[in-house]
Amino acid sequence: MKLRNVAIIAHVDHGKTTLVDGLLKQSKIFRENEAAMSQTLILDSNDQERERGITILAKNTAINYEGTKINIIDTPGHADFSGEVERTLNMADGAILVIDAQEGPMPQTRFVLKKALALGLRLIVVVNKIDKRGARVEEVVHETADLFLDLATDEAQLDFAVYYAIGREGKCWQDLPDDPSAPASLTPLLDGILQLVPEPDGDADGPFQMLVAALDWDNYQGKYAIGRISRGVARPGIPVTLLTKGGATEAARIDKVYVSHGLKRLEAPEAVAGDIVALTGIKNAGIGDTIADADAPEALPTIEIGEPTLKIAMSANTSPFAGREGQHVTGRKLLERIYRELETNVSLRLEEGDGGEYIVSGRGELHLAVFIETLRREGYELQVGKPQVITKLVDGVRMEPMEELSIEVDTEYVGAVAGEVGRRRGVLLARHDNADGSTRLLFEITTRGLIGLRSQLLTLSRGTAVMNSIFLCFEPAAPPLPKLRNGALVASETGKTATYGLNNAQAHGITFIPPQTQVYQGMIVGLHSRDNDLEINVAKEKKQTNVRSSTADIAVILTPPTILSLEQSLDFLEDDELLEVTPKSLRLRKRILDPTGRVRAKQSVSTGVLTSIP
Repeated sequence: MKLRNVAIIAHVDHGKTTLVDGLLKQSKIFRENEAAMSQTLILDSNDQERERGITILAKNTAINYEGTKINIIDTPGHADFSGEVERTLNMADGAILVIDAQEGPMPQTRFVLKKALALGLRLIVVVNKIDKRGARVEEVVHETADLFLDLATDEAQLDFAVYYAIGREGKCWQDLPDDPSAPASLTPLLDGILQLVPEPDGDADGPFQMLVAALDWDNYQGKYAIGRISRGVARPGIPVTLLTKGGATEAARIDKVYVSHGLKRLEAPEAVAGDIVALTGIKNAGIGDTIADADAPEALPTIEIGEPTLKIAMSANTSPFAGREGQHVTGRKLLERIYRELETNVSLRLEEGDGGEYIVSGRGELHLAVFIETLRREGYELQVGKPQVITKLVDGVRMEPMEELSIEVDTEYVGAVAGEVGRRRGVLLARHDNADGSTRLLFEITTRGLIGLRSQLLTLSRGTAVMNSIFLCFEPAAPPLPKLRNGALVASETGKTATYGLNNAQAHGITFIPPQTQVYQGMIVGLHSRDNDLEINVAKEKKQTNVRSSTADIAVILTPPTILSLEQSLDFLEDDELLEVTPKSLRLRKRILDPTGRVRAKQSVSTGVLTSIP
């Protein structure tokens, strides 16, 4: 059977996964009565992917069309998961670049296109959502052509095909339609894949060779090593050599060979050069390793993945409530789970810190938050510190990461948004007023300045701001930013919160917890209206007396608490604070729970004298 390997790439929320839905359904890969025919975002099977509305993990699927098997790789659009894009593009020969007809090319569009062109992939451009109010199709095509002109490494790359689509309705046209509501299908795009994407190269008669681009695992077969066969044929039982990135070799044997068919992984008697397969039996395979014939153990060039820009300290939970809500509560269990994640999450790094802390580095706040939420759902208890930017020393100069920040917001909030970014030392590069009453702002800002910005912008813009960023380069580190947050309201006593105590707290700021919530001394219960931290007893009950008052029976009405999400809680943290994460709760706390100890620690820092804090 003929083969095509194609990746779907785009900026976040431009419609990649929805387009794949249409290709799967219209290629008749499912029966009419299968549940998938009535689903949307079929490949986003992970719970967090469905809840967040983004693709986190790259996924492989395959369809049959006109006697050709088309392997389709759906990649993430968010910059924090660009490591997934980098490694999976190595398995493709062509790529479908999806661009929103209103937004046009965005920061991640530039990133994924640059990677695809560098690998020499044949590009097909799909201008999606042409029925969107405010769509500017012709202008977007011109912007895309300018982007190709800027990034192309070969003159032939400037010759690309453009298709027009409404992915949600499963429609595509080779020419811009006069009436987008007219009946149509995705057949023109499928035909375009067959005509434009080249067949994979590969010597089917040579000794077997494959680069591992992804890993998977289940309870039945154990580890799956996933990649595209570069040479030869993969068959169950053949002896192979695993060549690791570090140069070590290990003898192994292929147990089973699996190929994709729709959403299923089917066992195959063999797979030939060019096909994307999942092999079992190579238990120590890692991403970037080569699996080769035992008689010709030749390594392929390894996959280069971009450096992480943010790190966070994780450790076992040490709060007074530790062990009450989780199944896995020890540091040893946490470390085992982090090591397991490192096998498949190629952008993650680990180093061991002091005092039982594990320093986990990733590509951004969302990347780290998704991992922490995964741990939480798997029953782990842990505590994490404030996210810190990763700097590096170059010729004796401390360098920090810079990012290109794009913000789409209603025009009436532009002043407030620009003011907040400016406070974080962001530099405005460009402004574009859209036809629908929104404005796109483009900034250059340090990664440090981005921490906590997303939740702040949502507050300033009443939830209308859409923010995206992408790593640019390392530049000499700027001076520290001013403090961007007020002080905290800190529980002075352990107990259950009372309406009377919370009412007192709300006179001094915003509270984060409702009545009848268990708190402990040193736990953060709200945001102070001033710069300093304030100790307050939120468990305090009203004193009972036998004196009657005309207002005694008037009920206290509390302002509803502000419940912080995981990302908002991480954004809230200062250096002397921690976030306690359990399957049931998120609790902000001070590192040192004892108020006297906190005072001593501050005095030690201010005088430069180090003292041991009990």
